[in-house]
Parts: sequence; C-alpha cells; structure tokens
Amino acid sequence: MRADPLHKEKPDRLYMVTGGRGGADEPSLDSVALIVAESEPSPEMQSEHAAVLRLCARPTAVVELSAELGLPVSAVRVLLADLLDTGAVTARHPAPSTVREGPQHDPDTLKQVLLALQRL
Repeated sequence: MRADPLHKEKPDRLYMVTGGRGGADEPSLDSVALIVAESEPSPEMQSEHAAVLRLCARPTAVVELSAELGLPVSAVRVLLADLLDTGAVTARHPAPSTVREGPQHDPDTLKQVLLALQRL
C-alpha cells in the first residue's frame, strides 16, 4: 500500500481540493478519456493540478489519474475541468474501431474491470 498522503482522503480535504464543486459535467471526461498535459506545472498552481500535469506527460486515462492521486474520479474530473479551461491539458477519446473483427467487448464490463483494478 502506498504511503501517499492523498491516498485516504477525508471529506473536508476533498472539499478543499475541489473548491466545494461537484463532479464536472464535461462530456469529454469519461473514465477512459486520455488526458495529455500541454504545459508544465507552475509554482503558483494548486499541488493537485501540478500532480495531474506531471502524470499526464504521457496520455493517461481519467481512472488511472484517480488511482495515482488517490482521489475519487469525481474529484479528478473537477481538477481536469479546471485544467481544460486553461488549456493546460487536452482530453482525447480512444479511437473507436471502424473494423469489427474479433470479439467485441461490452463497455459496461470494461468499466467494471477498471473500477475493480482501481480498488486493488
């Protein structure tokens, strides 16, 4: 288990991280959207925003960020909405397969697998 100070969040800490805002309604922020940093963290930035930018030097899924930061997906979506608004990150969806060869995977099952992996 990690010794990460963010790993076991208290509700008041989450309130401070998100500024009291609820889950972002950004349609491009589903659980498997890939987030890519477009800038480096700046010294005046909130520490969680800076952590997201460092983690997203390579494309990183929203659920992966949630697991790495030890924050609920809803809190990560709020942080990402802030960064999207400033252009510090971009969100990309994995390209849908236009060729329907091989087994098809149920999106709900895949989300359940991602959530189970996050709980590990």
